[in-house]
Amino acid sequence: MQIKEGMLDDARVIALLETHLRTARVEAAPGSARALGLSGLKTPDIRFWSIWDAETLLGVGALKHLNGGHGELKSMHVASDARRRGMGGKLLQHILSEARSSGLSRLGLETGSWDYFRPAVALYSTHGFSHCEPFGDYRPEPNSIFMTLSFSDQTANAAAEVEADG
Repeated sequence: MQIKEGMLDDARVIALLETHLRTARVEAAPGSARALGLSGLKTPDIRFWSIWDAETLLGVGALKHLNGGHGELKSMHVASDARRRGMGGKLLQHILSEARSSGLSRLGLETGSWDYFRPAVALYSTHGFSHCEPFGDYRPEPNSIFMTLSFSDQTANAAAEVEADG
């Protein structure tokens, strides 16, 4: 597996992003899909990655820098053939590492509340995200789930585990 930054001009990446947008619009309530398209991902406040197995694209994800040390996970999508193989977790771990190393203290995300989005919510929960109130420009709505991860909480939890094991 290889994770590459950029690649937004690659036809395979563009096709997977189009699938992501189309699926989000079909699976979410009308007007509730907030996935970013290609042009939305090509802004200076966003970093974008893709995960590959040789020449096969497995998934994509992005990190948007907000303000005050806060970032947002955007446009996470794993190709249907690559699901349930841990690729989403590998890509998410990479993005979390990049977020920490860029000085962010907190990362948020918005995803759908419908059954289709349950695996994504489970993935994020497994990696330490918890439910939260809407952030940034988001407003409360029944079709969205908001989650957050504080890197300072993660560091404190890891230190407590080491001390307990010590």
